[in-house]
Amino acid sequence: MAVRIGSRTIQLNHAPSVVGFAAVGAKKEKEGPLADYFDYLSEDSSFGEKTWEKAETLMQKKAIELALQKGGIQKEQIDFLFAGDLLNQCISSAYASRELQLPFFGLYGACSTMAESLCLAGMFVDAKLASRCLAVTSSHFCSAERQFRFPLEYANQRPVSATWTVTGGGAFILSKDAKQPLAKVAGVTTGKIVDYGIKDSMNMGAVMAPAAAELIAQNLTDFKRKPEDYDRIITGDLGEVGQQILFDLLLKKGMDIRKQHEDCGMLIFDSQTQGTGSGGSGCGCAASVLSAHFLPKLASGELERILFVPTGALLSTVSFNEGQTIPGIAHGVVLESCISSAKKEG
Repeated sequence: MAVRIGSRTIQLNHAPSVVGFAAVGAKKEKEGPLADYFDYLSEDSSFGEKTWEKAETLMQKKAIELALQKGGIQKEQIDFLFAGDLLNQCISSAYASRELQLPFFGLYGACSTMAESLCLAGMFVDAKLASRCLAVTSSHFCSAERQFRFPLEYANQRPVSATWTVTGGGAFILSKDAKQPLAKVAGVTTGKIVDYGIKDSMNMGAVMAPAAAELIAQNLTDFKRKPEDYDRIITGDLGEVGQQILFDLLLKKGMDIRKQHEDCGMLIFDSQTQGTGSGGSGCGCAASVLSAHFLPKLASGELERILFVPTGALLSTVSFNEGQTIPGIAHGVVLESCISSAKKEG
C-alpha cells in the first residue's frame, strides 16, 4: 500500500502503470519543435467547431479516444475519470466526459491540473479503489484569452514576460496491472499555496516559480534525494523568466537543478520564430509535452526517473479585477521507467 514519507509525499508502492497516453494540439503546436511527436494535430484551431469552447471539448475527447486506442482499452474498463481545464466550472472537461458516462472528478489547479489529476488517479489505483483511471487536461489559447484577458480582436501588445496558452491536451491511463507497462507512477508530492504578492497576470512565470521551488525542495527533502537522482526535473510552464527565478530560489536553498531541469513551456514553441514570448503555458502545455516528449523516453528506457512539476496561477477575472494577488500552486509526480526497473530487478 501507499506510504506517506516526509511531510507531503506519498510513495506509491504498487506503482500504478501508465498503459496508454496521447497528446493533441493545433496549428501553433504543429509549427513548433515537438510537432512530430504529437498523436494528433489539427490544421484549424477551431477543430471544425463553431466556438473555441466546443473546440476544446472536442480536443479533450480526441485525446481520450487516442489514449484508449493506443492502450487497447475500452472505455467501459475505466473506473474513474479525473479531468480539468482552465474555463469556468471546468466546462470543457464536463462536456467531454458527458458522452463517456464515467464517474467523473472535475479538477481545477490552473496549469498544474495535469499533475493534480495524475496524483489522484495514481492514489486511487494504488489504494485498489480502481483498476484503471483516466487523467486528462486541456487548454485553448482563444478560450483562455477570452476568459482571462482580452478579446482576440483587441490585439493588445504582449510583454516579453507573457506566455502563450497552448492549444492542446493530454490523456493518460493508469492501471493496477499491465502486461506491457509504459511507465509507472512511483510517488506524488502535494503542493501548497505560495503567494509572493505578484499581481501581474502577464508574468505567470514569476507567479508560479516560487511554488515550483517550494515543491521541488519538499520532494527532494521527503525522499532524501539530490537533484541528480532524477534524470529530469520538469516544470510545466514557467517559461524563460520563471526558469531563472526558479534556479535562483533553489540555489538559495543549496539545491542546483540547472543540469536536470527542463520546462515544457520552453520546449513546445520556438519563441524566437513563433512570437510566443517567454514560452508556453496552460493546462495543455505540460499535459501534451509529457505525453509527446517525455513518456516515450521513459517507455524506451532512455530516461529512468523524472519529477514532473506542472505549476498553476490561481487567479480569476473577479480576483484580478478586484486587485487581488495571484497565488501559485505546484504538484509533483515521480514517474519511472519500467524497463530500467526490470533491469534492476533482474
